[in-house]
Amino acid sequence: MALAVEIATTALAVAGMGYFLAALVAAWAFLVQRRKMLRSTPAFAPGVSVMKSLKGFDPGMLDAFRSHCTQEYAGDYELLFGVSSMDDPAVVAVQQLKAEFPARTIHLIACPERLGTNGKVSTLAQLAPHARYEYLLINDSDITAGPRYLEQVMSCFAREDVGLVTALYRGQAHGTLASRMEALGIATDFQASVLLSKMVEGGLHYGLGSTLAVRRAALEKAGGLIALVNHLADDYEMGARVDKAGYRVELSAAVVETAVPAYRWRGFVEHQLRWLRTVRDARPGGYAGLLLTHGLAWALLNVVASGVSPVSLWLLAMSFFLRIGLAMTVGAEVLGDRQVLALLWLLPVRDVIAIGLWVAGFAGNTIVWRGERFALRDGKLEKVT
Repeated sequence: MALAVEIATTALAVAGMGYFLAALVAAWAFLVQRRKMLRSTPAFAPGVSVMKSLKGFDPGMLDAFRSHCTQEYAGDYELLFGVSSMDDPAVVAVQQLKAEFPARTIHLIACPERLGTNGKVSTLAQLAPHARYEYLLINDSDITAGPRYLEQVMSCFAREDVGLVTALYRGQAHGTLASRMEALGIATDFQASVLLSKMVEGGLHYGLGSTLAVRRAALEKAGGLIALVNHLADDYEMGARVDKAGYRVELSAAVVETAVPAYRWRGFVEHQLRWLRTVRDARPGGYAGLLLTHGLAWALLNVVASGVSPVSLWLLAMSFFLRIGLAMTVGAEVLGDRQVLALLWLLPVRDVIAIGLWVAGFAGNTIVWRGERFALRDGKLEKVT
């Protein structure tokens, strides 16, 4: 048994090193591509309706809203905020935003109907008819964007075959160790896997919830927002449907920032399991491949299994330096995440925990979202009573 464990962890550690190298190549390729995109941004600035579904008030939300009101964008744009009830605490934040930016077109719209189990998409489906422009841009309430965000995203539509544009993101941790752990995972694991899938699959074939900018024609051909009201991974599903409808999904040069809540450990585990089970449901092959992304943890386990053999120490050293290199390249260079360097000491701990969470991802299809329990079947949510 001990020999079998040693052989298995050796193989997984070597495979993990291969993953780290491939992800590094993908990150470097994207950096080269992004520099070209930033040097030659097309002068294409169509009107765009920015739509946000709101529920509750979070610290930093108002600053995130402000970042959308100070865009250096040559075209016209409007901000549409949807709430299920005018008693929602987020209403006050939108009213303050309107007072601060009277020249900006900002609309607060009540969207009381619950069209499906996904409340966010239900609100967005009711917002869309109020949007003035041909292009819609959907992102979460906690997204903070740079001043050239709209320019960098919308310029991608200069190509007529582009139907949807998305963007990478980094997480801003708040207070707790679990929050820092999640922000580190976003920067060093998830975004690295996005860049690798882009390289391996010859482009993106799904969307990221940080930014979903879409042509109305492409969205309608893909079934519209109403087709997504029961889906958990609405961002992934929208991009996949636009791709299947014959349009390109483009990754923009923009990087945005999302606020990571001050999770306690239970909240962290629930959020990770929700994400893992969503990936397992949407991309089973990709989920299996996640096993290879934890090369540093496998190298650590190999040291134990082999009785601290010289080969295991060599594997650990190589895995460690490749893991650090990937974290700094994607986290610091690609995403501009200033937290990464200070959190590098957490990488071995996070990688070991991630293996346990990956295994737990197989143990059922129940997820917790916004305090409610759902069963996930074929990408759709079913309320658990």
